[in-house]
Amino acid sequence: MAPSLSMLVLFLFLGLGSSMGEVYKVGDSAGWTILGNVNYTAWASSKKFKVGDVLMFEYDSQFHNVLEVSKDDYHACNNASPLSTYSTGNDSITIKRRGHHFFLCGFPGHCAAGQKLDVRIPKLPSSGATASSPVSAASSPASSLVVPSVPPPSPSIGTSSPSPHPNSAIPAFTNFTSRVTLIVTFVVAMFYVFTC
Repeated sequence: MAPSLSMLVLFLFLGLGSSMGEVYKVGDSAGWTILGNVNYTAWASSKKFKVGDVLMFEYDSQFHNVLEVSKDDYHACNNASPLSTYSTGNDSITIKRRGHHFFLCGFPGHCAAGQKLDVRIPKLPSSGATASSPVSAASSPASSLVVPSVPPPSPSIGTSSPSPHPNSAIPAFTNFTSRVTLIVTFVVAMFYVFTC
């Protein structure tokens, strides 16, 4: 029974790790606003976003909204043709793909005042790329595996960002796929325990 129990724990940890995303409150305690000179560029560069993470935009819906826009519209602060529009004042947006995700406030002058956000999830290196490893090939049987290496974002000169809010990265089962993965992992683990 002990081996079965240890396998169950292993399956559960594997399932939890693959299905858990982080929940980030955009702007931390300030939220999504033009008050207080929030630097959303510095905020985003201090995070390591990944697919499955959730961006929580909290704001006063009488004065703000969230528009997901193209790269060109982001740089031009153009709110005329958003890809998506959010206006509840408490919007959660799950990141579903790698690359850039551009957001701005569509209220006049807000984007130009800095209320815009570029969330970047690095793309995986091409299959021909290899990562350097401090472990020699002779000492590691797994040395043929390619592990992507992503350098940390470079800090902006002359800007400072506040310490992350303690609740700015809250683990959560945030989307349908995460929940299904967890349930399937649990069912497989239980099947293994009862058949061994």
